[in-house]
Amino acid sequence: MPFRGATCSGRGTTGEGVLRSPLLALMLLAAPTASAQSGREPVVGLPCEGCEAVFDGIPARLNSRARIAPGSEPGAPMLVVGKVLDAQGNPEPGIVVYAYQTNSQGIYPESPEVPNLETRRQGTLRAWVKTDASGRYAFDTIRPGSYPGEDIPEHIHFHVLEPGCSTYYVDDIMFTDDPKLTPKQIARIAKDRGGNGISTPIQHEGVWYVTRDIHLGRNIPGYPACRR
Repeated sequence: MPFRGATCSGRGTTGEGVLRSPLLALMLLAAPTASAQSGREPVVGLPCEGCEAVFDGIPARLNSRARIAPGSEPGAPMLVVGKVLDAQGNPEPGIVVYAYQTNSQGIYPESPEVPNLETRRQGTLRAWVKTDASGRYAFDTIRPGSYPGEDIPEHIHFHVLEPGCSTYYVDDIMFTDDPKLTPKQIARIAKDRGGNGISTPIQHEGVWYVTRDIHLGRNIPGYPACRR
């Protein structure tokens, strides 16, 4: 299964070869997204396959800490923490962060009850948080597995939803101790979208701890900075 890489946000898709025509690329970048047409925050940082899934199933009430994988999910426990910061490095409260990932076997477990294909492809291990007054958030989960039979590093997909402004994907969380995270993969995948997603995990009493700070709008094409 191909990796999202740095050009699109849908699970199992890469931007290589997607936009072969410069005219097509310009049309896609200029065209209003379905979210914009429906009154939702527009998707920016295009192309972005599956970004509309950020709205699908979002809880009416969000906390600053949520669980991606249920406590019963097999795998090594992991806690992801971080802050969301503006362009000046100030903490931003009220920002929604959406995350989804594979299970410990590297599979996105799908539910046939989910009608939307793109949402279903992102699996059942998904969650949303809203940053607290200090811009902080946390996800309880398990350490994801890498795609079976492929050289893709372990990763957790991240999206940002700025209420009243826009939504976009940022660089995935990846792990420095992952042998598949080679310099070649880093050069291909890491684009500093929303800041650096590569984290050094620390294991303590059986739990992995990682940090992923997010910088709003950083290296996001077409970012409107409308909240400013």
